Amino acid sequence: MSGETQIEIERKYDVDADTPLPNPVGAGTIAVVEPPQTIELDATYFDTAELDLARHATALRRRSGGEDAGWHIKRAADEGRTEQHWPLAEGESAGTVVPGSLRADVAQVIGERELIPVARVRNRRVVSRLLDAARYPVAELCDDHVVADDLLSGEHRTWREWEIELLAAAPDTRAERTALLDELESVVVAVGGRVSSSSSKVARALGVQE
Repeated sequence: MSGETQIEIERKYDVDADTPLPNPVGAGTIAVVEPPQTIELDATYFDTAELDLARHATALRRRSGGEDAGWHIKRAADEGRTEQHWPLAEGESAGTVVPGSLRADVAQVIGERELIPVARVRNRRVVSRLLDAARYPVAELCDDHVVADDLLSGEHRTWREWEIELLAAAPDTRAERTALLDELESVVVAVGGRVSSSSSKVARALGVQE
């Protein structure tokens, strides 16, 4: 079971139900906001009963919906997060068994402990790509409406958040990427966005501080 790896560089913001979307045109090289698209995402997250992965800032999920439906492992990196992605096998249905190759990938953290479903996170994502003047994608703005179930405690949580994730035409250097994200953050804060209290949806679903 082969997988692809990419670096995900993003910032997350808590927003109220009625917070208006920001206008990021003019931040850095952003000149165009594409019309939004709505995607329905449904993810089951797996961990040990002791939440070893969550406590090591690692997430393992099976997600349907969107262009990257499949299995994902996310880990903290020096800048952003490293995300590994494995597409769903043909005819694969939702289940509670993690493929052996993924289990082996996190074995250093979990040892012999069992991986079980710990959270289900459903997300109605309204996403707009942010383009430069040549219409290359610099970033995307995701307006996420989240419904989450903690499968260990039975607790149900709902919230709205924004994600701004850099795309292929983002700046080449870390300093320039940080400057762009800072400019975008100023726009977000101006309309009422707040830097997120949690760095991941699964951590928030489980009430775990990362």
